[in-house]
Amino acid sequence: MVHISSFITYYQSPVGLLQIAGTEHFISEVLFIDEPDKITPATDDKDLPPMAIQAVEQLIEYFHGQRRFFELPISQKGTPFQQRVWNELMNIPYGKTVSYLEMAHRLGDPKVIRAAAAANGQNNVAIIVPCHRVIGSNNTLVGYAGGLPRKKWLLQHENKIAHGVQTLF
Repeated sequence: MVHISSFITYYQSPVGLLQIAGTEHFISEVLFIDEPDKITPATDDKDLPPMAIQAVEQLIEYFHGQRRFFELPISQKGTPFQQRVWNELMNIPYGKTVSYLEMAHRLGDPKVIRAAAAANGQNNVAIIVPCHRVIGSNNTLVGYAGGLPRKKWLLQHENKIAHGVQTLF
């Protein structure tokens, strides 16, 4: 088996096809793929580094309700502010949500609400960096790069596992 330094693999999740990319040291992307013509050729399974296999295994566990925290090193390119937002997303507990305004407060300045929302939308590591846990101030589903039906599904899934409650929205 030849290990390569970077990889792309796919996982067919309950909410659609996920493209997972990274290196032998970290995960850099988990993206929803809705258009088959946008699929990048996958790394041959026999050449996948352990990091790729761990990412897929942890996503499978998440979707089966057996994982609430991901234990994967993440590396995303972004501004220092985006990095702060993405790090703060990791502090939102499984089965919980925060509003964009609360997110801005967590970042130390309620005036950065729009910038925080924009950074949230630039997250390229869906599910693992849980940007789906940020909702509108009036408890409504707003903005999700993967689409609102997916956001709703993910929040309901987490709520059901965490609290035994079927519906949240």
